[in-house]
Amino acid sequence: MQLELKRIQQEVGITFIYVTHDQEEAMTMSDRIAVMNKGHYEQLGDPESLYERPETRFVASFLGVSNLLPATRAGTAGGYATVTLTDATAVRVPAAAVDGADRVEIGVRPEKIRMHHVDGPVPDGHNRLDGTVRDASYVGVSTSYVVEAHGGTRLTVYEQNVERATRSELWAPGEEVRLSWSPDHTFAVPEDGAAIEEDDA
Repeated sequence: MQLELKRIQQEVGITFIYVTHDQEEAMTMSDRIAVMNKGHYEQLGDPESLYERPETRFVASFLGVSNLLPATRAGTAGGYATVTLTDATAVRVPAAAVDGADRVEIGVRPEKIRMHHVDGPVPDGHNRLDGTVRDASYVGVSTSYVVEAHGGTRLTVYEQNVERATRSELWAPGEEVRLSWSPDHTFAVPEDGAAIEEDDA
């Protein structure tokens, strides 16, 4: 039905307004999405922008799964802002994402995170965060992990079952791991849930 509706829309060439509570359906069907919350739209944009760069906590949580970590801006250099987490870990995020805010929640999607041994190599320039595996759920195409960072925050990580495919190869609860992800895969939302206001400069 989704494919048929898209075909009809392309055939007649007129704008369709499609209302749905199904996030995946909205992402599949739409060129632009308005995410509504209590009668007001939180963010308007194309599916990729809303997923990769949500502007509020509600949008980040409504479209897929997000790991949100409280952070304080410490400085800016080279197009990236450096923020410190509650455990004093420093991570980088695109500077535009935190424009006009000193205290934010930084976010990263579970599929963007890679898991490593704590003494193993991490790609240069990537953010890193140490923690302990608390749960591992094998779901066929991937394994869903819950990792508790040293600051106490729990993160969800999706890892494709390519290098580790059997139960004996999976990360086990209690294992110490190092998480890494690209700064470009990091977004930020304000602590109070409102959209971050960009500076005029």
